[in-house]
Amino acid sequence: MSIESAVEPAGQHRTATPLRSAEHHAELAAPARRAYRLVADVTRWPVLFPPCLAARVLESDRDSERIRLWAIVGTEVRSWTSLRLFDEERLRVDFRQEAPGPPVEWMSGHWHFEETSADRTRMALGHEWSVSGTPGQERQIAEALERNSRAEVAAVARWADLAHPVEELVFSVSEETVIHSSPQQVYDFLYRADLWPERVAHVAGLDLEESAEADADGALVQTLDMRTRTDDGSVHATQSVRLCFPHERIAYKQTTVPRGLRGHSGEWVVTPVAGGTRVTARHQVALDPAAVEEVFGPGTSLAEARQRAGALLSGNSMRTLESCRLHTGSGPGEAGGGGR
Repeated sequence: MSIESAVEPAGQHRTATPLRSAEHHAELAAPARRAYRLVADVTRWPVLFPPCLAARVLESDRDSERIRLWAIVGTEVRSWTSLRLFDEERLRVDFRQEAPGPPVEWMSGHWHFEETSADRTRMALGHEWSVSGTPGQERQIAEALERNSRAEVAAVARWADLAHPVEELVFSVSEETVIHSSPQQVYDFLYRADLWPERVAHVAGLDLEESAEADADGALVQTLDMRTRTDDGSVHATQSVRLCFPHERIAYKQTTVPRGLRGHSGEWVVTPVAGGTRVTARHQVALDPAAVEEVFGPGTSLAEARQRAGALLSGNSMRTLESCRLHTGSGPGEAGGGGR
């Protein structure tokens, strides 16, 4: 079965349990195609949409894709696989969860953007779902869907209405280094963030909570409240949610970001290589254009802000990995990759 044939437009499927539906709207002061692109590129969702923690494209072709999402739903972190079908001519995206988690039996929906006049757009986010659970569970699902839908619609409106296109504000940087220690040693150092105040010089303090059990993907969920010391001696606080996949990678999203940023997500990827472990530190960042000059100085351009923010984040990552190298007794590493 192709991805396209697996995505049924809303309204075509019926389950034994009655379907419920909801649609959320917003009027945007922006071209419809700009808003459509925000939704179509799921890789940017962790820094654009508050509920979204991480997103991965599993398969894709010209008009459809299969994705894995991790998001905050109510008070929990949940993950699911969705199938998406794109209609760029009509500026519409249909989606369906591949295997909804109980008590949800069915979840599908659509995004649609209609240009109502020059630089004015009507946006719709619709859902259809069914729940085979108690009335309390049905109410919780409906309330969580309402909260997340409102947050996502508001996020699209905020980003689409900005004077700057998203391509000037969202960027990625990555760094790589080889540490001559085992992947398990390196992963354990990154995983035990509760010990970073003793091990990593720029971490002034950290409080960590962790889920008791792994999720369906095998990830342990951590929440970190961290105080970071900057080069000038000041300390700023951030909060992050981390998805820890044992001995492979740790994906994270800052749910409270430093001033100057609208969003920040990333991951540590641990890969065995001859003689040790290659560690890749990736960051995806969204600048706050209203705070660029206050944070980086009067007259700072967006291009300069991207370069300086990327350098700061990469520097912190590499200092963390140097601390890992010292803690695990590794010799000199092979840095590379650069910011990109």
